[in-house]
Amino acid sequence: MAYILYIKNMVCPRCVMTVEGILERHNIPYKEVKLGQAILEQDLDQQTIDRIQEELRQVGFELILDQRQILIEQIKKLVIEYIHYDTLGSKKINFSDYLTGHLGKSYPYMSEIFSKSEGKTIERYLILQKIERVKELISYGEMNFSEIAYELNYSSVAHLSRQFKQITGMTLSEFRDQAKQSRKSLDQV
Repeated sequence: MAYILYIKNMVCPRCVMTVEGILERHNIPYKEVKLGQAILEQDLDQQTIDRIQEELRQVGFELILDQRQILIEQIKKLVIEYIHYDTLGSKKINFSDYLTGHLGKSYPYMSEIFSKSEGKTIERYLILQKIERVKELISYGEMNFSEIAYELNYSSVAHLSRQFKQITGMTLSEFRDQAKQSRKSLDQV
């Protein structure tokens, strides 16, 4: 039977490599490490968990032991995958359906737990992640605003522009033209 470690603040492929390195240094056999979790081949004793916890903290991660916090981290992981790493076109489906399909829990239940813990709704968190993705795409300079709006499933460039201005206080063009973009790391959104 597989044992799953749930890990907070894993938001990118480098995070996965870092956790893999920690597990390998401690000779802990694992099946897979992905955003937010490490699937181990066997259960760990408390002493090993404590050592892993300490090493994870040193690099900005944290083991999650509370079931509600695990659910919140799974939601965050799915939002990040949906917005930043989608390669299957899942952005074209309703996000609440996407979340419910992946986690097998009702959306109102997940929304209530997320809001109470994070102080913002899932929808707000999704919008903030989308805006960070917009900033990233603008800074790459490979897509125009229409292509970015389409990529992130906005109904129009005007809708994207309004939301971007509301969140950042800048227009898309102002952001593009500014010398130093004000991007946040994904775990800080």
